[in-house]
Amino acid sequence: MKIIFTGYRQTATLATLAFVTTLAGCTMAPKHERPASPTAMVYPYATSTVSGAPDAADIGWRDFFHDPLLQELIAIALHNNRDLRKAGLNVEAARALYRIQRAEMLPTLGIATAMDAGRTPADLSVTDEPEINRRYEAAGATTAWELDLWGRVRSLSDQALAAYMALDETYIAARMSLVSEVASAWLTLRADRELLRLTEDTLAAQKSSYTLTTQLARTGNATQLDLRMAEIALRSAEINRAAYTRQLARDRNALELLLGQPLTPELSRRLNEAVTLTEGAIPTTLPGGLPSDLLVRRPDIRAAEYRLRGANARIGAARAAFFPTISLTGTAGTASASLSGLFEPGSGSWRFLPQITLPLFHGG
Repeated sequence: MKIIFTGYRQTATLATLAFVTTLAGCTMAPKHERPASPTAMVYPYATSTVSGAPDAADIGWRDFFHDPLLQELIAIALHNNRDLRKAGLNVEAARALYRIQRAEMLPTLGIATAMDAGRTPADLSVTDEPEINRRYEAAGATTAWELDLWGRVRSLSDQALAAYMALDETYIAARMSLVSEVASAWLTLRADRELLRLTEDTLAAQKSSYTLTTQLARTGNATQLDLRMAEIALRSAEINRAAYTRQLARDRNALELLLGQPLTPELSRRLNEAVTLTEGAIPTTLPGGLPSDLLVRRPDIRAAEYRLRGANARIGAARAAFFPTISLTGTAGTASASLSGLFEPGSGSWRFLPQITLPLFHGG
C-alpha cells in the first residue's frame, strides 16, 4: 500500500509540473496577422532573373556605387552624422532593455547578508525590562522566480524584442537615407558642373558670333537687328553662366552639410578634376535576383511591422495583468543572534516564501 501511495504521489507531482510548464508557455497576446495589402504580393517579373546573381536588395552601397570619390564622401558622412550616431545608441539601449526583460523569464540567483537590530521598551517586554534584539543573517544563496502562467513576462519580453528590432530597422533606414542623399547631392553637383561647362562653351561661341556679327555690321553685311540679336544671345549666355555658378555653390554647400564638414582641398581638387561622371560609377541596370517581396524589404516597412508586433505583445501583457501573479522566493544560509555565531554548527537556516498577488483595483 505504501508503494502504491508513493507512486501515486510521484505521478501527481510530475503531472503538476507538466501542467505548470504548459501554462508557462501560454500567452494572451492576440495572434499577429499581417494586414492585407492592396498591392500584389509577387513581383510581376520575378522569373526574369539571372541564376546565381545576388538579390538587388542585399547589395551594399560600396558594391552599388563604384566611384572611389563617392565612396569616400559617403564614408565621411556616415562617420560624422550625429543623428545616425544617436540612432545607433538608441539601438544599443533597446538591445540592453530587451536583455534585461528577457532575464526576468529565468530565476534570479544571488547572495546576501543582513543585520536586524531593534529595542523593545520595558512595558512591551516579556521580562519587564528593555530589550535590544539583534539578528544576523548570511544567506549563501537567494533565489526568486515568477511563474509566468499567463504569459505576462513573455509578452513583455516579446514587446522589448519588437521595440529593439523596430529601432534597428529605423537605424538601417536612416543610414540608407543618408547614403542616398549624399549620392544624390554628388550627382547634382556633377550634373551642374557639366552644365556650367556647357554654358561656358556656349558663352565662348556666342562671343565669337557677336564679334563676327559686329565686323559684318561695320562692312554693311549685317543689319542692326542681327547685331542686337547676337548681343542678346551673348548676354543670355552670361546670365546662364552666373546662374550655374551660383547653383554650383549651393550644391557644394548642400554636400558639405551632409558630410558634416567642409570639403578638404584634396576633395575639392578631385571634384574639380572629375568634370564628367566616371563610366560605371552608377549602375544603369539592377542585377538579377530581384526579390518578389520588394516592398516588405524596405526597413521602414519592417520597422512598422515590428511596432505592430510590439503592440500585440503589450495587449498580451495587459490581459495577463488581470490574473494572479505567482512568485517563489527562497533563501538558504546561516542566522544567529551574534555575529560570531553565524558560522557555528547548527546555525543553518532556510526560508521559502511563495506569494500569490491578485489585482482587485487599480486607479487610473
